Amino acid sequence: MGLQCYFGGTTIQTLKVAAIPASSRFILNPIPKTLVLNSFSRHNYVYCPLRNPFKLLLRALSATAVQTAPVTESLDNKVVKPQWKAAIDFKWIRDNKDAVALNMKNRNSNANLELVLELYEKMLAVQKEVERLRGERNAVANKMKGKLEISERQKLIEEGKNLKEGLATLEEDLVKLTDELQLEAQCIPNMTHPHVPIGGEDSSTVRKMAGTPRDFGFPVKDHLQLGKELDLFDFDAAAEVSGSKFYYLKNEAVLLEMALVNWTLSEVTKKGFTPLTTPELVRSSVVEKCGFQPRGDNTQVYSVEGSDQCLIGTAEIPVGGIHMDSILAETQLPLKYVAFSHCFRTEAGAAGAATRGLYRVHQFSKVEMFVLCQPEESESYHEELIKIEEDLFSALGLHYKTLDMASGDLGAPAYRKFDVEAWMPGLGRYGEISSASNCIDYQSRRLGIRYRPSEPTPAPLKKGKGSLAPTQFVHTLNATACAVPRMIVCLLENYQQEDGSVIIPGPLRAFMGGLELITPKSA
Repeated sequence: MGLQCYFGGTTIQTLKVAAIPASSRFILNPIPKTLVLNSFSRHNYVYCPLRNPFKLLLRALSATAVQTAPVTESLDNKVVKPQWKAAIDFKWIRDNKDAVALNMKNRNSNANLELVLELYEKMLAVQKEVERLRGERNAVANKMKGKLEISERQKLIEEGKNLKEGLATLEEDLVKLTDELQLEAQCIPNMTHPHVPIGGEDSSTVRKMAGTPRDFGFPVKDHLQLGKELDLFDFDAAAEVSGSKFYYLKNEAVLLEMALVNWTLSEVTKKGFTPLTTPELVRSSVVEKCGFQPRGDNTQVYSVEGSDQCLIGTAEIPVGGIHMDSILAETQLPLKYVAFSHCFRTEAGAAGAATRGLYRVHQFSKVEMFVLCQPEESESYHEELIKIEEDLFSALGLHYKTLDMASGDLGAPAYRKFDVEAWMPGLGRYGEISSASNCIDYQSRRLGIRYRPSEPTPAPLKKGKGSLAPTQFVHTLNATACAVPRMIVCLLENYQQEDGSVIIPGPLRAFMGGLELITPKSA
């Protein structure tokens, strides 16, 4: 069941929620006309195609819709060709089978490595046979060019016909094998940095502790109570208008959001980042190419019925797509972007006191950093990104810790990930406010982003491509500079005063017209 709105005879886009089979790691065919919820998980529970489908019942816009969306479609028993193909190094996977298997185990991946290798060997065998038959077909064609007896010519015609039919069947089989291999291999997560702790989230290690928790000397309030008393947001009205986990910001909270965004953009652009605003609807294939995958009942992406578009859950996706299917010059690298966008996440399965208020919501503003660089530079840029984040949070006077996240907590694209968790006194715990991930070439192989090294090569005897250095895949990194709702939680709870007012941190005051204090409204 869908929801349609009509204004002056104009139909607004219908939205629905549909079931997604757990078997879907990357959905490479157009989804039936539904608002589909795909994964935006920071964990790595990867669901692969063609196995163990199940129905997922979700609720959205007060309408329930249950459908089963097939991962692949079949026409006359043919595998439908995927919309895109990742440049996966199958030979490397085969030659490093044990390392890949151990990595999958450490990352809780249920991808089927044995099936990938089996399909790869079958594909190679069929490729070899296709090449053999093509050679024979060409040989027959060459014989036909000469003078022949009628009987000999007829024999060659018949032989050529049989070769053509056999070749057509084999080529069809090759397409099926190649497509199935792609679907299965795209389930395999990125390899993992050797320094990443092995285990679940509890195995993550602390890289840095900054600041100390404030000693209030009076009973602290959480941001919900502070927001109500200071008239800063309205969850009840938003629930009526949009549903749970939506909110209105009001009064000084609006100024605080704008200040956080503008201050963050100002600080990060000083580091050589190009500012962007991004599309907030992207093609579903771009979401998949960035490595976000379904996670059963913990799906995160809103998709739009009747189109192949999704609402973004992070600006990482549209920024990653800017240079999709392109070859960059080495002199263009690194490319460093800082993007402002609104983000949309279903937050399926999120409930309880730990996620109340602004901490986990369906729509929020965020400033995201994204870097494309040469492979040998990605580790140094990873350190640069986390340093920028830490400097921003220290400038706001927050007490936080930086974690090197364990293997079981890494999303499929991440080679290594650092999280920043800030102390939230009203909630009485640390809460994640940022992360910085190095994805090495995992995303660029799917997005088709390469660069051409500029080192000189010997001049060829003839003009042509021989003088060009071979292309290489760039490395991509992403990091959250400011997730606005959680920053508001931190600032309200850490800067609250005994009289109920909240101090504005010094760096933000110039971006709030000089306002220094949020005070209770007079009755």
